[in-house]
Amino acid sequence: MRTIKGPAIFLAQFAGDAAPFDNLDNICRWAAGLGYKGVQIPTWVSSFIDLEKAANSKAYADEIKGIVNSHGLEITELSTHLQGQLVAVHPAYDTAFDGFAPASVHGNPKARQEWAVQTMMNAAKASQNLGLKGHATFSGALAWPYLYPWPQRPAGLVEEAFDELARRWTPILNAFDEAGVDVCYEIHPGEDLHDGISYEMFLERVNNHPRANLLYDPSHFVLQQLDYLDYIDIYHERIRAFHVKDAEFNPTGRQGVYGGFQSWVNRAGRFRSIGDGQVDFPAIFSKLTAHDFDGWAVLEWECALKHPEDGAREGAELIQSYIIRVTEKAFDDFAGAGTDQAANRKMLGLS
Repeated sequence: MRTIKGPAIFLAQFAGDAAPFDNLDNICRWAAGLGYKGVQIPTWVSSFIDLEKAANSKAYADEIKGIVNSHGLEITELSTHLQGQLVAVHPAYDTAFDGFAPASVHGNPKARQEWAVQTMMNAAKASQNLGLKGHATFSGALAWPYLYPWPQRPAGLVEEAFDELARRWTPILNAFDEAGVDVCYEIHPGEDLHDGISYEMFLERVNNHPRANLLYDPSHFVLQQLDYLDYIDIYHERIRAFHVKDAEFNPTGRQGVYGGFQSWVNRAGRFRSIGDGQVDFPAIFSKLTAHDFDGWAVLEWECALKHPEDGAREGAELIQSYIIRVTEKAFDDFAGAGTDQAANRKMLGLS
């Protein structure tokens, strides 16, 4: 077993125009001051990283790594959640998702997808240049509008959607394989890969690709009422990244998992700052440790109530308290009697 690395923090929700959140140097200084040891970098924040440049210039990648390291931090992963989303977009979401892409491809789904695929290729190379082992992203979605089977779905509709999703991702997965980096899909509502079964459907279609792995985030499972602890037992061999994010689900006679189109504050299921929700983090850290998870515990802060800076400060402290320093010996070694085959046979009545 290995001790989980951390605490680390996903910088996406903290990026802004004002210091200390305005550039990579400043935000790393801030994170280190809170006790974090790693940062997950959102690649769409240009003040943090130029992804294309990091892909094409090892010197620039070393410069980015040097900025992070100068604060006693490590880069845990790069993130392309927004760009990965654009690898597959149902037309119903074209307008909403155009904002994730450059203005030059707005209103042109084909060009937008091509841009997204090239961005993912850049992410593979940039991750390699930075010496990273994993990469955090979304799968995108073609079938999501048909999640609920009414009207009845035509035969083959979902299968064709997953076939196409696999066709689009296979070249990207191959590029990450060449770079020696795992693609870690965050299993998330709104993505076609939103639970275990949908991930398995995709995995089958990419021929169990060794790089098609998972980012584990229990908050999305609380909101779906999926057993997030059993999920670890089932998929631990594919879990290569970990978001520490809390959530709560409090259904009433008026709303449940679908939320009644309410704001985050008024939904039955909502994300909470770590420690304020219902996720059993000690159990999660125990299971991941027992399954020899070799990665970082990365805070993803999202909460409709608490101030983000308070959540970040508390998150560093809580994650540190959850991390289990693995033992190097069994607790009952003091009572061991050594190995003696003759004695063993005698105890079994075989001598």
